Amino acid sequence: MRPLADARLAFRFLTRFPVGEGTPETGDLGRSCAWFPLAGAVMGLVVAAAAHAAGGRLPAPIAGVLAAAALAWLSGGLHLDGLADLFDGLSGGHGDRERTLAIMRDGRIGAHGAAALILVLLAKAAALAELVGRGEPWAIVAAPAVARFAAVPLVVWFPYARPEGLGTAFHGTAGGREVAVAAVLAAACVVPGAPASVWSTAGALAAAGGLALVVRRRLGGLTGDVYGAAIELAELVFLLVAAAR
Repeated sequence: MRPLADARLAFRFLTRFPVGEGTPETGDLGRSCAWFPLAGAVMGLVVAAAAHAAGGRLPAPIAGVLAAAALAWLSGGLHLDGLADLFDGLSGGHGDRERTLAIMRDGRIGAHGAAALILVLLAKAAALAELVGRGEPWAIVAAPAVARFAAVPLVVWFPYARPEGLGTAFHGTAGGREVAVAAVLAAACVVPGAPASVWSTAGALAAAGGLALVVRRRLGGLTGDVYGAAIELAELVFLLVAAAR
């Protein structure tokens, strides 16, 4: 494992942070999974710091919308795209595996995908508004970290649904070591908010795992879009549970 290079690749793939360029090799992508939670935590830190700096200058609902927009921008909309593609595929595929996969690969967005995007972003904004208003930055930092950790076991432990695609580079080379390192990094983000953060983490992991099980039953495996959708749902559930306590 080359920690610095692998971590930098995780940031390149998951965020807009300027961390260098270059074409990674297949094995590099798999190893970078170990550092997914770190990339998420830094995203959360940036958003939490901005929310703290805003202080009481903005009403909580506006702060929540801006925080949700910032998280989406920092990720380049990568996972939101996967969320929309997955829901379009599941709704339009009518149980047919090949049709579902074809719709998911289509770059156009349909009604179900758009609805999923709107609902997820609205719910995130509402949860973030509550957390910002209560002055609880731990959840804003931990949610992106735990959500990105949630994708790592899916990459390693679930089969891939396509014979090709970017996701195969992660699935084929990531393993138990990457899951273990990612788990340690995610736990480091969760501990400061314990015990409340434990419930949020459990909900987030259950959401990602449940989605993976449903999609595997429909498609026989997962895809890159599923990884992205799992991250979005896990992040949303973490924030909702934290805001609701």
